[in-house]
Amino acid sequence: MNLNRVLTLNEFIIERQSEFPYAKGELSRLLSHIGIASKIVHREVNKAGLVDILGEIGEMNVQGEIQKKLDVFADEQFISALMASGECCGIASEENQDIITFDGELAKDGKYIVTMDPLDGSSNIDVNVSIGTIFAIYRRLSPIGHKAKLEDFLQEGTKQVAAGYIIYGSSTMMVYTTGRGVNGFTLDPSIGEFCLSHYNIQTPQNGSIYSINEGNYIKFPEGVKRYLKYCQENDEETNRPFSSRYIGSLVADFHRNLLKGGIFLYPSTATYPKGKLRLLYECNPISYLAEQAGGKATDGRGRRILDIKPDSLHQRVPFYVGSRQMVERAEDLIIQYEKEINGK
Repeated sequence: MNLNRVLTLNEFIIERQSEFPYAKGELSRLLSHIGIASKIVHREVNKAGLVDILGEIGEMNVQGEIQKKLDVFADEQFISALMASGECCGIASEENQDIITFDGELAKDGKYIVTMDPLDGSSNIDVNVSIGTIFAIYRRLSPIGHKAKLEDFLQEGTKQVAAGYIIYGSSTMMVYTTGRGVNGFTLDPSIGEFCLSHYNIQTPQNGSIYSINEGNYIKFPEGVKRYLKYCQENDEETNRPFSSRYIGSLVADFHRNLLKGGIFLYPSTATYPKGKLRLLYECNPISYLAEQAGGKATDGRGRRILDIKPDSLHQRVPFYVGSRQMVERAEDLIIQYEKEINGK
């Protein structure tokens, strides 16, 4: 691949199309439509302070969270783009209770379904902090020519054919994988195109950043508290203490750690004993990206996130993701503590 020229997202997708002989261009078109929708959301995010699109609409989404106007706008834009692609037969969105199936003849013939969090980190919208979109693409299991079914969406993360996120920050970036490494594209507003800026991203095997909502410390399992104490101890040999960095947008926290090296933790808590983050919309796509970049993603107790068989659309799981050595160290301390307790 010639990296000495500007390569747009669409050009890159087309050049990589030969890696998927079963697709015949459908996956490429689907990814292109996701890119188009993200440009529209980017436009609204960047002018949100100037128009009446900030603030709450007073309705709860299925997660029990107040929906923001921009949340709803992003959800509608991605649904519209995916339906227009003709390659997607249905979607599952964090904002909706049930799956959304497309009735058009083209859509019924679509080979793919999409799961997505249309606007991750929406609590940060009003204060101009980075937010994002997370998506995952699977091949459907139900017969082509019919409506998508729930079984199409309850697939293990290992079955993903593509996953990615768009981060709307100081610059807007789309980062995605199709199982052949991770690549990042930065939106050039002057030409309206995503251009390849981060080729074949490899996350450091170790790092010095830990990301967790320490305001929930009292609710954390004791093993997690032990790991946090480890992160805060002085040790020149392991470059500790580590730096605590927590934005509150999964996309933003993961993106920083992906590039710089670090670990993101959202463990089970007294309030959320099964974890808070959603398996289908957040954990699976982010885990796929992490592993493709050389990182690791587990539930903190040795279970690989991508191996979990979903039992419901909005299933939640504990989530530990980032640099491989940091995730493994966290698991070691958590499991060691549990063995000590059980041994007593």
